Amino acid sequence: MKKKYIIISALVITGLFNQSCSDDFIDVAPTEQVSAQDLSLYNNNEGATSFVNAIYAKFLDWDMSTFSWIGVTSITTDDADKGSTPGDTGSDKDILDALTFTPSTPSFESLFSSNYQGINRCNQALQYLPQLTNADQNLRNRLAGEAKFLRAFMYFTLVRSFGGVPLVDHVPTSSQEDVEMQLTRKTKEEIYAFIEKDLIDAIEALPLKSAYSAANVGRASKGAAHALLAKVYLYQKKYQLAVDQCNLVTGYSLTPNFIDIYKVSGENNAESIFEIQGSGIETGKGIQQYTQVQGARGTGGWGWGFNTPTQNLYDAYTAEGDTERRDATIMKKGMTLYDGRVVGADADNDYYNYKAYSSAYTTQSSTDTNIRYLRYAEVLLIKAEALNELGQTTAAIPLLNEVRQRANINNTTATSQANVRTAIWKERRLELAFEHDRWFDLVRTGQAQSALAANGKTFVVGKHEVFPLPQMFITEAKGRSAQNPNY
Repeated sequence: MKKKYIIISALVITGLFNQSCSDDFIDVAPTEQVSAQDLSLYNNNEGATSFVNAIYAKFLDWDMSTFSWIGVTSITTDDADKGSTPGDTGSDKDILDALTFTPSTPSFESLFSSNYQGINRCNQALQYLPQLTNADQNLRNRLAGEAKFLRAFMYFTLVRSFGGVPLVDHVPTSSQEDVEMQLTRKTKEEIYAFIEKDLIDAIEALPLKSAYSAANVGRASKGAAHALLAKVYLYQKKYQLAVDQCNLVTGYSLTPNFIDIYKVSGENNAESIFEIQGSGIETGKGIQQYTQVQGARGTGGWGWGFNTPTQNLYDAYTAEGDTERRDATIMKKGMTLYDGRVVGADADNDYYNYKAYSSAYTTQSSTDTNIRYLRYAEVLLIKAEALNELGQTTAAIPLLNEVRQRANINNTTATSQANVRTAIWKERRLELAFEHDRWFDLVRTGQAQSALAANGKTFVVGKHEVFPLPQMFITEAKGRSAQNPNY
């Protein structure tokens, strides 16, 4: 999917359904309205595609992919500090950094509402695609598969963040049943089951990555659905199912030089399974201020300076002899970047996130940086972890070493199941730093309390395993949904 063809506005068809009430928290205010009479204008291939392009476009939003998302997935962890300057709190990034957040912390409202807005777009596409009978049937089937993949992706974000959440699986009407649907939490097991079903459906409908034309680079593929399903199974400790899905992720390979993954030339390359497309060529088509928020700040800088790598992370790379990934992940003051730009020696912070850097659109709000969400390296590590948990440690070790060898570090010395488990978890940190998984990895593996304590943060067991549901949602639910424990 060429980045320039991603559209920003949601297509909300009015007159065909009624929202339950205009101020419902997870309702979506339309950015573009099309009357029921005009639905015929979309009854063609281009119109059908536009419904799904609107879902992809949601991932470009500030609330969906930038400040709040960076805060809750990175600044909370041992990989990053708030950064910036002491006087710039970034709304609530100081609170996220200190793990003193509450249900009123704004980032959680942004995370919750933006994903439900995206889910609403998925539901709209799935409702109206069957009605667009002048569009090619095979195209409509593929687009429905993309919508289900993206809906599963967003529900995976929600369930990892909050545990059980409302399961909104269709465009709501004004019925009491649909009001209940939007305001009543399902269990996390029910959400996971729904995610699995969406991904299984998507696998049946989606083509291989190689089948897409150049104009459609970046669209969800069969490999992406298999990889995401493997990850979903890993989080549920369904290890054999995770292995089975990893075995179906074929046609991908590791990028020889790690830093090349994060250059424009490395976007959508042979290692890329799924990434969000950003373009600096057209205003509004980049991921809103993703580069700018994390750019070097102060003298010789160009950005806001948030989400700065910790000394803890820098030292973890160094201790492993992993200078290649360290220097491709962490920018230092005074460092010369791959394009010749020098980070100011007097910048406000010691370190910055190199993976968010854009060479051509460094200071612009719309840049050409993509977010890499699923890479083949992670599939190898998912498979290694699952095999090790199944007691197949000798089969897991070569997969771990394949990732290490690409980083030009020695093979692991671990041989026991326990030591290999620890080695894989460490490898995930070094390989995937700043790719929005660290918090969830710490929680699911039980490392959070000790790892965060080593970085001066207090993780409260029995509380911080999930984030608080936004207070606005709890208030509106009027007893239908309870807040997460100890908030």
